[in-house]
This record gives sequence, structure tokens and C-alpha cells, in this order.
Amino acid sequence: MVLSVHTNQSALIALQNLNKTNVDLEQAQNRINTGLKVSGAKDNAAVYAVAQGMRADTGALNAVSTSLDRANSISDIALAAGESISDLLVEMREKATAAMDPSLDTFSREAYNADFKALIDQINVIIQNAEFDGANILDGSISGGIEFLADADAARTLTLKTQDFTFSGSIISLSSSASLGTVTLATEAVSQIKASLDNVNQALANLGSDLKKIEAHNSFVDKLKGSLEVGVGNLVDADLAKESAKLQALQVKQQLGVQALSIANSQPQIILSLFGGG
Repeated sequence: MVLSVHTNQSALIALQNLNKTNVDLEQAQNRINTGLKVSGAKDNAAVYAVAQGMRADTGALNAVSTSLDRANSISDIALAAGESISDLLVEMREKATAAMDPSLDTFSREAYNADFKALIDQINVIIQNAEFDGANILDGSISGGIEFLADADAARTLTLKTQDFTFSGSIISLSSSASLGTVTLATEAVSQIKASLDNVNQALANLGSDLKKIEAHNSFVDKLKGSLEVGVGNLVDADLAKESAKLQALQVKQQLGVQALSIANSQPQIILSLFGGG
């Protein structure tokens, strides 16, 4: 080895090693601070790009979940309203059947008719209030159904079909002006109520099927989001136990590197002894 005051090869090598240790130490500290082994494109461009794409998919699936949650809420309210309407129709059939009795006096018939009208009004109130977030699938205001997001690309949708529960409609054929004023009118009302009750129960079954389909898909979306989050974690999360052990080793290595550099820097002092100095 050449002794020179201009060039100290040992010190240069020691400095390079120390700088490398400092870079590794900084990287380990960043991983511990962030919990990520890939926190930016400079850490690993390919992995970062893949992870960002998966994060974008997860964000889009959050929007899908929100859409499906809204569908669930609309369906739940519609089902609750429909079941109440079915119960009221059962009660109305009882009133109408009782009003078919030809032996009823005028007072009793009017009492039955008043109760019957009150039940019609109650059904109308339920229909008008079966609304969530501006959507009502029972009052006939929406035709066909409501579409909700089904995938992250918004390329597919799930449809919640509407069920028109308004009076004189395809489901409830009974008129809102129906009366039990006479035996004949009561007989007609019973016939219409029977048909309406069958239709309502079928409509409730259809709603239940739609809701079950939506809930099943929402559950799938939740699982898919979980899988994506795990996938991102596998790509970018740091092994903190490993990084902690590495950090301690690098700290020791850094201290040794400083000492090695100090020793290397002292080598030119040997030159002084060659000239009787030191």
C-alpha cells in the first residue's frame, strides 16, 4: 500500500462502506416508521404500480358497497312496508267478509265500512312513507326498477325491481274508493282483496329474492375487498420484526464503520514518523 497524504485508499473504502450502511439504516428506519417496505415508486417501481392499481380497485369497490348498502336499505323498508300492507289486507278481508252478512243493521254496516276506509287510508300512508334516500319502489313513481353498481368498473349492475302497491293497480286491484255499504259491494271487495293479497304476497316474495341476491353480492364484494387489501399488504407491508433486528445490526455496523474510518484517517500520521516527526 502506497503511503500518501493526497490519497488515502483505506479511508475512501471505509467511507464508502459507512455511506452504504447509512443508506441501509435510513431505509430500515423508514420501513419501521411507515410500516411499508414499498412506500413509493423509488422503492420498487413495479410493485408500487401494481399496489396502486389494487388500491384503486379497492376504492372503487367501496363505492360498489355503498351502492349495494343503499339497495339493501331501500329493500328492507319496502319489505317492512309490504308486510304491513299484507297484514292490513288480511284485516280488511275480515271486515269485508263480516259486511257480507245480510242481517247487519245500518249502524253496524257503517261501522264496518268506516273501519274498512280507515285501513285503506293506512295502506296509502304506508305506501307513501316506504321511502329511503328519495327512492320508493312501492308507490309507482319508478318504473321497471333501480340499478345499483355491481363491479369496480361500473360495467355491471344489479336491478331492484319495483312493485307497484298503489290501489287499482296490477298488484292491489282493490280500488281506494271501495266500500262495504251493501252486501254486493262487500262481496266484490272480498273478491278483490283475495286477489290483491295473493299478488302482494307474491310481490313480497319477489322483493325478498332481489334482496337476497343483493345481500349475497354485497358479501362477495366485501370478501373481494378483503382479498385485495391482503394482496396489497403482501406486496408493500414491511416485516417489522425483521426490520427491527436489521436496524439494530445496522446501528452496530454504523458504529464500527465510524471507528474503521477513524483508523483509516489516522494512517497518514505514519508518514510523520518517517521524517522523525510525530
